[in-house]
Amino acid sequence: MPVHICEQPLDLAQAWQRGLAAEVGAIASFLGVVRDLPGGGLQALELEHYPGMTERAIETMIEQARPRFGLHHAEVWHRVGRLAVGEPIVYVLTASPHRQAALDGCAFLIDYLKTQAPFWKKEHGPAGAQWVDAREADDAALARWGISARNSA
Repeated sequence: MPVHICEQPLDLAQAWQRGLAAEVGAIASFLGVVRDLPGGGLQALELEHYPGMTERAIETMIEQARPRFGLHHAEVWHRVGRLAVGEPIVYVLTASPHRQAALDGCAFLIDYLKTQAPFWKKEHGPAGAQWVDAREADDAALARWGISARNSA
């Protein structure tokens, strides 16, 4: 299964083992961690999702990335629940015969995840808890792949 949504810490060794194959010449990966608020004070980041819907949306992203970049393997691990600053939150791994395809496929999936994956984020900080809105920079990153973010006005 290429999509893993979990509350427990990420098991990255599993992803690496599945990415290795005789025809693979490159594996690219991205590990995103919870970052603090500007000026500090983030107590936790809380992520919610709709089970089933989230996995299907991410599987669709992977299905689009495979032929586009010639990927032999791709998978996404994403945490949900309450996370502290510095904890891993997302891991993307892509594998292909060539490095540029693996790197581009990985970047594509991260950009897609930031705007299209159905996750809801709430920051718990000094001013209390507040939901995180989509960021224009994330929409712009997705646009470089010729895709318009559904969050765009």
